[in-house]
Amino acid sequence: MGAIRDAAVFALALVGCERERVPFPPSQRAPRTAEPRAADFLGVEACATCHAAQYAAWRRSTHGRAGGKPAPGLVIAPFNGAPIRFADAVVTATATGAEYRFTVLRAGSPPVALRIDGVIGGGHMMGGGTQGFVSRFGDGTVRFLPFEFVRREGGGVWFCNTNSRSKRGWIPITPQVRLAECGDWPPTRVLGDVTRYANCQACHGSQIVAAFDTTQRRYATRFTALSINCESCHGPGRRHVEFARSGELGRSADIGMRSLAALDKDASLEVCFRCHALKDVLQPGYLPGRPLAEYYSLGLPQLGEHPLFPDGRVRTFAYQETQRFSDCYRNGSMRCVDCHDPHSQAYRDVNGMPLRDRFSDGQCTSCHPSKAEHSETHTHHPAGSAGSRCVACHMPYLQEPEVGHAIRYARSDHTIPIPRPAADEAEGVTSACRQCHEAQTPEQLEVQVHEWYGSLKPAAPPGFAVTDFFEDSLAPDMPSLPADVVQRLERLAQSEDLDERALALASLHLARGEDTRVRRFLASELGRLDSLDDPIRRRWSIALGFVADRYRQQGDPARAIVTYRKALEIRPNEPGVLLNLGLALAEAGDFANAIETYRRSLAADPAQPLAHVNWGIALESLGDTAGGVAEFRRALAADPSEALAYFNIGVVGLARGNGREAMEPLARAAALDPGLAPAHFALAQGYLLAGDARAATRELKLGLDFDPGNAAARRLLEQIVRATGGH
Repeated sequence: MGAIRDAAVFALALVGCERERVPFPPSQRAPRTAEPRAADFLGVEACATCHAAQYAAWRRSTHGRAGGKPAPGLVIAPFNGAPIRFADAVVTATATGAEYRFTVLRAGSPPVALRIDGVIGGGHMMGGGTQGFVSRFGDGTVRFLPFEFVRREGGGVWFCNTNSRSKRGWIPITPQVRLAECGDWPPTRVLGDVTRYANCQACHGSQIVAAFDTTQRRYATRFTALSINCESCHGPGRRHVEFARSGELGRSADIGMRSLAALDKDASLEVCFRCHALKDVLQPGYLPGRPLAEYYSLGLPQLGEHPLFPDGRVRTFAYQETQRFSDCYRNGSMRCVDCHDPHSQAYRDVNGMPLRDRFSDGQCTSCHPSKAEHSETHTHHPAGSAGSRCVACHMPYLQEPEVGHAIRYARSDHTIPIPRPAADEAEGVTSACRQCHEAQTPEQLEVQVHEWYGSLKPAAPPGFAVTDFFEDSLAPDMPSLPADVVQRLERLAQSEDLDERALALASLHLARGEDTRVRRFLASELGRLDSLDDPIRRRWSIALGFVADRYRQQGDPARAIVTYRKALEIRPNEPGVLLNLGLALAEAGDFANAIETYRRSLAADPAQPLAHVNWGIALESLGDTAGGVAEFRRALAADPSEALAYFNIGVVGLARGNGREAMEPLARAAALDPGLAPAHFALAQGYLLAGDARAATRELKLGLDFDPGNAAARRLLEQIVRATGGH
């Protein structure tokens, strides 16, 4: 078995070219201003005494009931011991007193007990409310478990997400589903911004921060609560509470925290978009009260999977950030809190008056009062009917496409579009009209809409033009770009939108970064940025790193190397990019420079076990097996839970023909990461050397669960079965 390297590290930046050219200005790390710390957050009970009405509304709200420790009343899933049957496993969900757990039984494997340390969600959402569960693991991470529950008629159903495996979307768990189809088996999705793992950032709880503790050599995951508390929106409460207790409140305009009532639309939306938006991590460690734009990007997630259509509607999976593409936001002042009471989550109009429910027309007619008079004239549906509601046409519930159709998970369309049946269907969106009039074709509905309304208001110009151009039309150091394209990108580089500005700069840098005139422009723009931590620099660097990652994944290390080095010109000594640059150099066969790059990466951040692992692989490739094993052991010194280090030590033992020497580290690798298929395959080889065909068969089957397309492993399994008669 060959050595394995982890190529999933997200790239961030790159190194300058060697020949003489316009230099980019040196950059400094600006001193950080005082920002909220974890100790500044006191929890919701600190707010209750003075703000009793808001606290009472919050406790009944979906934010107040969003999660917590497992307990009756919060847990809606049946923890009654009834079996949850997979094709190859039986899972039981049980509750004994205050302890809730899943027990996983698989043939040939010992039982796995997963204690539930937290509940996420309460099945509140009308379009499909789900409930998930998390468990604290030995390495300090808090991980999502693969068994989730959704309310349904007849008591609900257990389901799992298969998109990262069999790509069948969210599907009910049945005896026809293999456990390994579930993307969270074994559990790898964590709370907090841990780029090594799939994650849900800091959204499913309050003040969630996960970081590797180099002293303890494990992750530290901290949060105030798994509900969404007051400080999630208002920021840290310590100064405000101290002012209140000391009698200082009211003596000046400073109340110890930012008032949210008078925020403009962008600042107000930013509060909600901390959670209700797809975001790319610019740097970990965000806490409410810190500048969101310095920690997250709302635009860069459009690179790669393109989760949104050009008009902002959901193409794969997204949240309510689609409101940014609505006319009500673009040409008006609409904020989330114009319709949603921030404490109770009840509905209200723009004047703050309570509304009966989510379908009340007052959400719209408080800004468009003329539509409330003789509503049938506008809607062409009987007053009081479902088709006469504003939200039925302008905010229809749409199933999230990436979820599939087996589990209902529909969300209201916050782009608030005008129904355009033919254009909607051509884009892949079920039009509002078709949701009721299923028997009619989009063309028939289009004719009807034009009979009623004549020529419709033109659709908003498509968004993401720079994103698509950057990703699809450019390559490193192109011979030329049309002058008008360069000029357009230079104009966009002055945009007030941070993502648009950074992508325009990254586009120029990628395609024409060696052109003297363009390089002078880029150097000038860099000179305007304050420091290495400037949010434009971070976005610029991440965009280049994304393209470089894609080149490497496509088997083009030469272009990847050029592009990583461009990113390092923007943020030198970025450890993640240096690590990925080292991988590209190794893939190009340049192991000596790969090792030097890993060395630089570790100098920038010593807490990187993967850099040691890949350094060891490079040394092995140069014939220095002893040096390679030493680096694998340094990886374990940094993080004793690094499965890839154990795996590579075991592979070395197998290569030496010493199966006994290999078995212990390989078994540790498989135990730490049961989804690491190569560890199971290598263990099978070790068992075969020891003459244990039964154990080898078991390990091959476990590996094939996670790598079913591995032809060599499947052939070996077939050979063993033939040789042993299946015994």
